[in-house]
Amino acid sequence: MKTVLTDIEGTTSSISFVKDVLFPYARRALPGFVAVRGQEPEVRRWLDAVATELGGACQDDLVVETLQGWIDQDRKHTALKALQGMVWADGYGRADFTAQIYPDAAAALQRWHREGRPMAVYSSGSVPAQKLLFGHTDAGDLSRCFSGWFDTEVGGKRESASYAEIVRRLGLPAGDIVFLSDVVEELDAAREAGLRTVLLDRREDYPRPRTGAATHGHPRVESFADIDPERV
Repeated sequence: MKTVLTDIEGTTSSISFVKDVLFPYARRALPGFVAVRGQEPEVRRWLDAVATELGGACQDDLVVETLQGWIDQDRKHTALKALQGMVWADGYGRADFTAQIYPDAAAALQRWHREGRPMAVYSSGSVPAQKLLFGHTDAGDLSRCFSGWFDTEVGGKRESASYAEIVRRLGLPAGDIVFLSDVVEELDAAREAGLRTVLLDRREDYPRPRTGAATHGHPRVESFADIDPERV
């Protein structure tokens, strides 16, 4: 039975959820979060890491301003991802929002889980943020569907070595893993490492269909309902 490795943004969840809900929430909440929790060791660790990158000791308000700028730039920075995850944890805990997930993705993930299919996540968001998202979706707690979680600690998503490392950690032949993503360049890197691939080409996120040469030869679907991992 093949293992499914899935991306999140643009694959299981809309790009707009991350851009229009999660990022703005973190941007608004960061000043208050740092004011209240800034001296907690795990929070302080990441704030100090940003301060060091800025050139040394600096006030938290400058660090927060920098982090907000990185959010606007969608910068893939480890400290930002860690702090965003903590802010989102508070938001999920207060039920300020739930995580949007496409109904077809929720249905397929639940069905594959019932069938005993192994599944894992690989996203640029931190592992804690991934677990929070799938633990608080508008379809309920889907975190139990997954037995593996990977973020950019294993490497960039457009680098074949990252997928080779995931293969090593899962302890499976690369050809027994099916990677699902909306980003062709990520699929290229996964295929180079020997994984099977499927391109999610959702109209909600990509109004102009990507067909022919634009798929780079990856099987293309518009819904999880069209995916049979055993036939990829």
